[in-house]
Amino acid sequence: MGNVPTTVKHCLSYEQLIQDYPWLRRWLLEEKTTTELEYPEFVKVVEVGPRDGLQNEKEIVPTEMKIQLIDMLSQTGLSVIEATSFVSSKWVPQMADHSDVLRGIKRAQHVQYPVLTPNIQGFQAAVEAGATEVAVFGSASETFSKKNINCSIDDSMLRFQEVVSAAKERHIPVRGYVSCALGCPHEGHMEPAKVAEVAKRLYDMGCCEISLGDTIGVGTPGTMCQMLQTVMKEVPTKALAVHCHDTYGQALPNILTALQMGVCVVDSAVAGLGGCPYAQGSSGNVSTEDVLYMLHGMGIKTGVNLSKVTEVGDFICSTLNRKTNSKVAQARGGTL
Repeated sequence: MGNVPTTVKHCLSYEQLIQDYPWLRRWLLEEKTTTELEYPEFVKVVEVGPRDGLQNEKEIVPTEMKIQLIDMLSQTGLSVIEATSFVSSKWVPQMADHSDVLRGIKRAQHVQYPVLTPNIQGFQAAVEAGATEVAVFGSASETFSKKNINCSIDDSMLRFQEVVSAAKERHIPVRGYVSCALGCPHEGHMEPAKVAEVAKRLYDMGCCEISLGDTIGVGTPGTMCQMLQTVMKEVPTKALAVHCHDTYGQALPNILTALQMGVCVVDSAVAGLGGCPYAQGSSGNVSTEDVLYMLHGMGIKTGVNLSKVTEVGDFICSTLNRKTNSKVAQARGGTL
């Protein structure tokens, strides 16, 4: 402070001010939090409608409609479109045409088309059909794992390791999903430490991206924050994505919380399609239209054209003869 008198230095010192005014420290922290809140400049939106969105539809969607849906999405600016799932048709009949769908789409150069491969048999079938990126689907809930993929968490990790090892040999990226990250339809609340453990195991075995799923949509910004804080101690933030269902209307607030914590990848489904066949009562994924509207309104870039995505939503809702779950589409006069 140069030639400032000692008495003045004493009065102006941070330590003395805090001592004299105890409320000042909290005020400064709150002010810093308010003024320095940062969001990502760019967010990657992962479109899961063709797979996670359609898998729970009771009526079988014609293969040509699935292909048309993906082709239309490919023209919206989306860089990742989850195309289908190579699971047994016994368990998920809607995905029985996985090979025909993957072979039938018109691949855009700027788009990745990952497919779900729960085991080595599914992986081999996917590669034969032309898959260049795959995903494995784990759970933080022991009960849900047994009901969803018919094995324990530990056994699922052995299956996934087979897939990841085979993928590495072919230089195929693998994404890892952790379902029930904020709650389970059978076990209720999930401890963040359990979610972090499963996420770390997937990341350590070689999954390049870990998507944390609120499968039944029970999470709130508070539980999302707690879970992410714990997971981020084990997995780099840059490798995380969030996958929110909107059962309780909390998907967008939860995504906003994740963005505030540095997450830059968000899963969503056009028209809010979806639900989980093994999670009774769960509603659809957060809609891609609503996510884009929020992100663009915040000045965050996505590279995706909202109007084109809304048109795709109108198409698939007309095809399915159902109402869109997108608030944006409803406000703009979309399919009702």
